[in-house]
Amino acid sequence: MAYWLMKSEPDCYSIDDLQRDGTNMWEGCRNYTVRNFFRDRFKPGDLALFYHSSVNPPGIAGIMEIVSLGYPDPTQFDPSSEYFDSKSPNETPRWITVDVKFVSKIEPLISLQKLKETVGLEAMNVVQRGQRLSVMPVSEPEWKIIESLM
Repeated sequence: MAYWLMKSEPDCYSIDDLQRDGTNMWEGCRNYTVRNFFRDRFKPGDLALFYHSSVNPPGIAGIMEIVSLGYPDPTQFDPSSEYFDSKSPNETPRWITVDVKFVSKIEPLISLQKLKETVGLEAMNVVQRGQRLSVMPVSEPEWKIIESLM
């Protein structure tokens, strides 16, 4: 099993939305590193931290489970979607997504400030200055420390 942190702006899609939906596609990632994670490393049964970004305070708002292998993100082919990519060929799609399932909500959320102050999380990707990826791996030791904060 692998562990991940996946960011979403809550006014776009929040942990409450995932709780309501139960399972959903994690669409719209348009970064090649993230695409490669989805394609090559994500597996059903992996767990992910649902991270609310671009809010005050940002932080971990819940846990979700990966429930599919990576597959072509259908929004890349939909001209009405904000994630439409006219240069992505149908035969060799450029963008990949996965399906996620709600596991639990964390209240209050674990703020980015709390993560930065927690011993053992100093090397965690999300606390690094300039880290902009919307999906990033979390080590097992980091996961265990975060579980202790819940």
